[in-house]
Amino acid sequence: MSDHQFVEMSAVQIAAGVRSGAFSAVEVVSAHLSQIANHEGEVRSFVTQMGDRALAGAKAVDEKRARGEELGALAGVPVALKDNMAYRGVETTCSSKILKGWIPPYTATVIERLESAGAIAIGKTNLDEFAMGSSTENSAFSPTRNPIDLSRVPGGSSGGSAASVAARFAPIAIGSDTGGSIRQPASLCGIVGVKPTYGLVSRYGLIAFASSLDQIGPFARSVEDSSLVLDVISGHDDRDSTSLSSKSYSHQPLNGEVKGLRIGVITEMLDGLSPDVERALNQAIESLRALGAIVEEVSVPAAKFGLTAYYLIAPAEASSNLARFDGVRYGVRVEGKDMNETYELTRGQGFGPEVKRRIMLGTYALSAGYYDALYGKAQKVRTLIANDFDAAYGRFDALISATSPTVAFEFDSKSDPLSMYMSDVCTIPSNLAGHPAMSVPFAGDEDGLPIGIQVLAPSFGEGVMFKVAAALEAAADYRPVPQWASTGK
Repeated sequence: MSDHQFVEMSAVQIAAGVRSGAFSAVEVVSAHLSQIANHEGEVRSFVTQMGDRALAGAKAVDEKRARGEELGALAGVPVALKDNMAYRGVETTCSSKILKGWIPPYTATVIERLESAGAIAIGKTNLDEFAMGSSTENSAFSPTRNPIDLSRVPGGSSGGSAASVAARFAPIAIGSDTGGSIRQPASLCGIVGVKPTYGLVSRYGLIAFASSLDQIGPFARSVEDSSLVLDVISGHDDRDSTSLSSKSYSHQPLNGEVKGLRIGVITEMLDGLSPDVERALNQAIESLRALGAIVEEVSVPAAKFGLTAYYLIAPAEASSNLARFDGVRYGVRVEGKDMNETYELTRGQGFGPEVKRRIMLGTYALSAGYYDALYGKAQKVRTLIANDFDAAYGRFDALISATSPTVAFEFDSKSDPLSMYMSDVCTIPSNLAGHPAMSVPFAGDEDGLPIGIQVLAPSFGEGVMFKVAAALEAAADYRPVPQWASTGK
């Protein structure tokens, strides 16, 4: 079997083949490492590559099979990991200078669960510094490029993870989603990205951006693969106080049957869409209707305030979470004449412009005299958003919208922060509500750039969410490929 055949396989196909002995985990990992060697220089999706460690892990899986031992659901499947998740013995930077050289003494629960299921980590992926951004241009090390069109961004903040899957460097990857950081890059790179219900997946080992919003989830090239990965990584964890006590997700066969389901189209998310994105959303609506779903518009009135509320709540939590990076306990230290100057120099040189902007905004929102007027009011808006979504789910089984108002944009094309923040206008409300949502590639614009459709569901509604997503996937006639594959280079 050729390297090309291996890198085009799904996670489900790889795991089945390794378990049956049709091919080895070493062959699979070697093929993906070869793909990385050939094209990573163009994409720059990784902060740290783990080739030797990955091959050793693959050999261990093959030896386990040779002994007749049972293999896990992801046996031999390469996985790329966003570099804001701790991995013992592997540098973890959050793509920030302030953490360069930091080696965690512990491993995130999500990574432990993936490895227990037989998955093999091949590298830590690039991101917007501390997950703050929508293009992966804010990395302290280098921007990541979109494999579908190398002149464009992959989205963010999990742009490295999304790009690694789109580039066929791994069939699955893990990201974190605080305001759309899984779904938006999934849409821009033409893959599937899932933000689960808040608390369904442990955040232990995730370096926090905004603790009440962050959630870990999978990237994949198919809805089936993303469902399987969520099954593996979900479930209670005593080490995470926000982990739900009894809930987990169980992967089920997905047949795309949506006949009779009531699906709402969120009217507040129809404004500001590019013509191509609007056209794709209308095509998705008609496809679902053709499959027997009842699709109608529904209003979620408070959703239009989501962006405003988010950019008070998230920076406020970030200013608190990032206070720990002081040059004393972690990473880089810049010496000053006294401790105060050491703090100032370390943080001044260690953090990039976007992180500093959000720390200052969050500190201001939490300051005496402004707390009630800004942060307190934003939390009230958050409650209104959750209540309005609950009302919508009283009438509909699931909701849909565009994932991103535009396709992938060119580097340096969004020069002011607000235009960049608008990239997440469709994804932020579900983070504020704590509900699950995912992006499914559905169409391409006139230049072939991917357009994703967002499927939203009530808390613990992942089952119906994946059902609708599978129907959209089956109805889509668009399958994006890396630029080098489409040009034959």
